[in-house]
Amino acid sequence: MTRAMGAAMRRIHVGNALSAFGLGFTVPYLYVYVAQVRGLGAMTAGLVLAVFAVAALVVLPFAGRAIVRRGPLPVLLAALVTAALGALSLGLAGSAATVLLSAAALGAGQAVMQPALATMIVDCSTAETRSRAFAMQFFLQNLGLGVGGLIGGHLVDATSVSSFTLLFAIEAAVFLLLVVVMVTVRMPIAPRIGGAPGVGAGKGSWKQLLRNRAMVQLSVLGFVLFFACYGQFESGLSAYGVEAAGVSTSALGTALAANTAMIVVAQFAVLKFVERRRRSRVIAAVGLIWAVAWVAAGYAGLGHGSQEMATAAFVSTYALFGLGEAMLSPTVAPLVADLAPEGMAGQYNSAFALVKQLALALGPAVGGPMGAALHGPYVVTFLLFSLGISWLAVRLGRELTAVQDQPWLGKSRVVAQGAVAASGPSRAHA
Repeated sequence: MTRAMGAAMRRIHVGNALSAFGLGFTVPYLYVYVAQVRGLGAMTAGLVLAVFAVAALVVLPFAGRAIVRRGPLPVLLAALVTAALGALSLGLAGSAATVLLSAAALGAGQAVMQPALATMIVDCSTAETRSRAFAMQFFLQNLGLGVGGLIGGHLVDATSVSSFTLLFAIEAAVFLLLVVVMVTVRMPIAPRIGGAPGVGAGKGSWKQLLRNRAMVQLSVLGFVLFFACYGQFESGLSAYGVEAAGVSTSALGTALAANTAMIVVAQFAVLKFVERRRRSRVIAAVGLIWAVAWVAAGYAGLGHGSQEMATAAFVSTYALFGLGEAMLSPTVAPLVADLAPEGMAGQYNSAFALVKQLALALGPAVGGPMGAALHGPYVVTFLLFSLGISWLAVRLGRELTAVQDQPWLGKSRVVAQGAVAASGPSRAHA
């Protein structure tokens, strides 16, 4: 990595931390703010949360093409300004229409930040440094979310509208501060990994992406990953813990803290383990780890041990999910980048972010009712999903080139942009 790439990467990591801080600062308190503080009712509050998801689904298909055509930095700056305006207007909004429009702007801006920052990481890293860069991104995102939520929780007062106005104003200021930081980034051009061809005809098109068999399979795998894990954290799994396992709200908080703590503590230790393993095998191992997590959840809710044992098993479920997340962060995002043809990283990152958003929208809708009422079927269903992750990962490995699955093999094959590895064309793009 050159000095210029290192300097740009440091600013990008600051951007990741600040954007996550802004998200954690307000999102946990949106429901209380809209339903109670503004007195707009539970239905409007639910619509606000839905608008976040819908706004992301609307803008992400266009974000990828904008990143390809304009570059990730201008798109990121536009997203930050949009999010800042949305946050500020949300803090001042008094009617349902204004709240929903503000939430749409905030949700759209935050959704576009993710693929833009991911593409900047790709452009400022090499095949050798990319896994570590994405691991750092994931670490900082979790740290930012945790710190933001902690500070935000101490600032808000459910009896004071002004406290929430201050909260959203600070969030807007954070996004504008990030604009200032990111304007100073000078984007270098990173070398490309062997096995990813140039854009060629029809560049920037979704049709070309859909012809990439490995990317399609990775997208299916990604949907299952996010649906079976992240989509259950605050919906089905928490409902299951309360209804089936009888855990208290404080124990549920402990479980969420255990998940974050596992990520923070294990991230870089895990990184050393996965850096020299096949990416497809690492993802398959995550599926097995999550299957064990669902077995622990089954014991917590369906076993007949003491309440203390049930609570311990439930907390361990979240910790095991955290271990799997720490293994995925240096694996999946770099793989998306390495599957992208030259100049298409932005579109591939946006497509994968769209898949993630779909999974996060459907996961709670399916898992929430099951976790609350169908305890046995809920555990069995997501245990099978976890085993399905392992199967899909092994299948994906057959579509990857040796360099895509084992990037350290490409040290001697990394060439200037637009070059093709001496080992021949990738089966993934056939």
